[in-house]
Amino acid sequence: MTGLDRRPLAATDAALPRGPLAGFAAGSLGMGVWVTVPGLLLLYFLTDVLAVGPWLAGLALLLPKIADVLLHPWVGHRADVEQTRRGDRRRLLLVGCALPLAFAALFAVPGGLTGAPAAAWVAVFFIAGNLLFAAYQVPYLATPADLRIGYHERTRLMAFRMVVLTLGILVSGLLAPLLTGGDAATRDGYQRMGVVLAVGMLVAMLVGVVGIARLRGSAADPTPAAHGGWSALRIALRDRQFRWLVAAYLAMSTTTHLVLAGVPYYAEYELRAPGLTTVLVAAFVAPALLVTPVWLVVARRVGKQRALLGAQGAFAVGSLVLAVGRPAGLPVLIGAVAVLGVAFAGMQLLPFSMLPDVIRAATTKDGIATGAGTYTGVWTATEATGAALGPYAYALCLAVGGFVASTAGQSPVQPDAALAAVRYGFGLLPAVAMLAALLLQRRYTLDPTARTTT
Repeated sequence: MTGLDRRPLAATDAALPRGPLAGFAAGSLGMGVWVTVPGLLLLYFLTDVLAVGPWLAGLALLLPKIADVLLHPWVGHRADVEQTRRGDRRRLLLVGCALPLAFAALFAVPGGLTGAPAAAWVAVFFIAGNLLFAAYQVPYLATPADLRIGYHERTRLMAFRMVVLTLGILVSGLLAPLLTGGDAATRDGYQRMGVVLAVGMLVAMLVGVVGIARLRGSAADPTPAAHGGWSALRIALRDRQFRWLVAAYLAMSTTTHLVLAGVPYYAEYELRAPGLTTVLVAAFVAPALLVTPVWLVVARRVGKQRALLGAQGAFAVGSLVLAVGRPAGLPVLIGAVAVLGVAFAGMQLLPFSMLPDVIRAATTKDGIATGAGTYTGVWTATEATGAALGPYAYALCLAVGGFVASTAGQSPVQPDAALAAVRYGFGLLPAVAMLAALLLQRRYTLDPTARTTT
């Protein structure tokens, strides 16, 4: 065997049973609500319901994510400590199941609060929710690296996750705008939406905890993590392959969250039909339910790296079409969003299945195990940073264009510069950011070796 994996080949080629795979994937249904609804509605909720100026609204979403840069690696360290001491990471997962409470509170802004006080309320519960999300997500994503499975089986595991995550994104992305009241959204509507979706989140996340336990029971790696604490963090940050993969994923995460934040604005101010928000979300997310198995086949044939580069290129092209706006015609624009959705499916499946490849390579490079939790803690901090930078970048576009904030029921006249900012922020800016992701991803070189040895 090569230095990438010194375990017997049979141990890494084992196929995981479908039942535990489905249970594991169910956890992503709840996580999909958290990664979708705040990104889709929170900026709009602040500017068009709570009368928060776009620059302050963007800041209220950015600052909590900055805290994640420190919190997620710390959670990753705690996950590795739990793994070493207890043989699993279950306690952290159960703590993370309190996330639905923070989600419901996020949209339950007291009726008398508008402007800066309302932004402060949202920021506080966004910080709490992000910490609880980290407590669940970090040990959850460490699971593939904890199992005795190989290169292709890691992709299969993450494909199950991706299909269910997509379902969570699609259902929550479609239901959330409807539950708020659609075109006539109100504070009470947002509060109702938060409570209803929180209940579904809790059930799905608890099923995920059970699924992880069953997976570990069938294919857990008995080798404990030896590196820990700041030593493990230094190892992760010095890992060249990990750095390039993380850098590219930061650009991808920023871009996709920017697009999500821009959907309600693009529908209302560019397409002049707020009801099209649901249509655009469906066009963006629904293709992933069909094409995730296709991305799995493509990754098996050409490798994860080449497949991911193709997805990034397709996303950039589709974004440029959206920058054209109404003159392109509604069918063309919806088709362009669907192209983004196909690419998005690949950009969710492939990087997340490459992460355990990197961890396993680092695990056996020096013969000493490296904590998967530490790697995933840095990874999820990167994802959280992108989730903040995307809406913030779009909010800055609106602020530069002179976008006028309002409360629910008001319809201020927007200047031409603001309307241009809505369009170019939704199309041109994502294309540029995704091109940066593609150039960074080209520096990642582990994939050919990982593909032929595990």
